[in-house]
Amino acid sequence: MKIKNIECWSVPMRLTEPYTIAYETIDSCTNVFVRAETDTGLTGFGCAAPDLQVTGESAETVVQVYGSIIEPLLRGSDPLHRAKAIELLLEQARGNPSAIAMADMVLHDLVGKAAGLPLYQILGGFRDSMPTSITIGILNTAETIDRARRFVSDGFRILKIKGGADVEVDVERITKLREVLGADIELRFDANQGYTPAQAMRFVSETRQARVEILEQPTPRDQLEQLGVVSRSVSVPVMADESVSSEADAFHLATEGLADMVNIKLQKIGGLHEAARVNAIAHAAGYEAMVGCMDESALSIAAGLHFALARPNVLYADLDGHLDLIDDPFAGAVVLKDGVLHPSEKPGLGAGFPS
Repeated sequence: MKIKNIECWSVPMRLTEPYTIAYETIDSCTNVFVRAETDTGLTGFGCAAPDLQVTGESAETVVQVYGSIIEPLLRGSDPLHRAKAIELLLEQARGNPSAIAMADMVLHDLVGKAAGLPLYQILGGFRDSMPTSITIGILNTAETIDRARRFVSDGFRILKIKGGADVEVDVERITKLREVLGADIELRFDANQGYTPAQAMRFVSETRQARVEILEQPTPRDQLEQLGVVSRSVSVPVMADESVSSEADAFHLATEGLADMVNIKLQKIGGLHEAARVNAIAHAAGYEAMVGCMDESALSIAAGLHFALARPNVLYADLDGHLDLIDDPFAGAVVLKDGVLHPSEKPGLGAGFPS
């Protein structure tokens, strides 16, 4: 089997509702897609969701990397030998993780379609569905409560609250949420690098009664010792997100004991191939893992879900980045029922030709 045709295109998408995190407000995104056709008649798809703040890329740089590296490398290659192609991409396209993730996805999609099986079954098939959190950006307390009530009425049982801009306001929002929602809704908090260690410890101390499940990336991504200080000082599990962009990052965090958990994002790591390596390090360190996302098409969300379903120590999913996208060409690649994500059960990533 050989890839005989391959093409790439960009799709700008607006969000139904803009959201704010500690360092920016987002109202739109651009994803880049790739389609590859084999000489056996199979068609696979992949997606890049570049983000200057997180991956260091733009849609334009992804398209450039596609033209100069990905297309020449994949055209004529056998997707069943995907490890060789991905290793070459990791070397030649270093520093472009979402572009690599896009190529990684199309290869995995073709493998699943060649086997006639959903990808999660090929990767391990540990489970067949997974609840996801849904995110509430930085809003005032009343707006946060209104948004939370709406999500709970839609069936979600896990809420991730963004903060990090003002610890006092964050404490108030979390405390009020717990009072309003009761004990049955899980609350996770993401400071998006906005806190000092002292602020993070204050947040945990003053929200103890609210029973926050996870504290995600409280301190700046490159200040790893600060992350370690928080992790060693608080009772709530501390999750590294922006601080984990490679297997080397995961190894350093694990060997130095600088976090309790890791957030594995395919776009930030460079696809499923690299995610498996990062997760293996997390597993060896006794870390639980979450598969997260950015503003990604349902196609990319499907890849994250298939990976999460196949790995025993991936106990958490934050795969909601597709829900607010307008005109996502791959809407329907995953199925959401009462806050639980299910794969489409079609071969590969489960996506057909885009709408």
